[in-house]
Amino acid sequence: MTGMKRGTIIVIAVVAVLAIVVGALFWWRTTVPDGDRHATGVTASSSVGTYDGTPKVSVTNITSPVDYDNDDVDDYTDIVGGARAEAKRHPTYDDGYYQGGYPPSDRGACTDLVWRAFRDAGYDLKAMVDTDISTNRGHYPAIAKPDPNIDFRRSGTLDAFFSVYGQTLTTAIRPGDADNLSQWQPGDIVVFDHDQHIGIVSDRRNDQGVPYILHNNHQQGSMEEDYLSRTKRRTVTGHYRFDASRVPQDVLKTWRG
Repeated sequence: MTGMKRGTIIVIAVVAVLAIVVGALFWWRTTVPDGDRHATGVTASSSVGTYDGTPKVSVTNITSPVDYDNDDVDDYTDIVGGARAEAKRHPTYDDGYYQGGYPPSDRGACTDLVWRAFRDAGYDLKAMVDTDISTNRGHYPAIAKPDPNIDFRRSGTLDAFFSVYGQTLTTAIRPGDADNLSQWQPGDIVVFDHDQHIGIVSDRRNDQGVPYILHNNHQQGSMEEDYLSRTKRRTVTGHYRFDASRVPQDVLKTWRG
């Protein structure tokens, strides 16, 4: 057999093998379910929904049994509404020091979105934090010298406050896992990197059931975004659901305006 004939046979054989492999992959991708493809370690389609647009997972949002400000809107819905109103205002990011504590309404940091959201539910978060620091210093080991002008605007301080007066929940996010995602509910407080950032869980979810986050993170675009689904983001280190029934009456404070 000449070298030319051998070369021709080899080329034909390679083409035939490639055709078989391509055909098998096409059959596999169009017939094997996504879950089975994940199980074999092969990356599935980047689409987060099914072909007809139906979400892969449906998660029911809950409401609070408490309506602290008696406006016929439960606490969690009020908190989300307040956070969304802040997101729509989109204040200029400013974590500076202000006498009296409060920055102007057109300025604010991540913590300002939180106290403004709680204000819409009738709570004076600044007064609650200041009172708790004064009454229960052991809750705040990181505070060497209390300063009411700034303490409530520190993520680490709010992390400590909500860890005491909130239900501590999972920090894991598993897209498509209804049991896991049902623990992420509107109005929940999320702390990132312990004392670096804080936000509030929205009542909106992507089609894998992962909730959006309402937060002020220096971003130029929307302050309500699909942040938890990002591959590059801050690490969730705290996840709490506020529970007014856990707050002592001497610490619980009503927003007076």
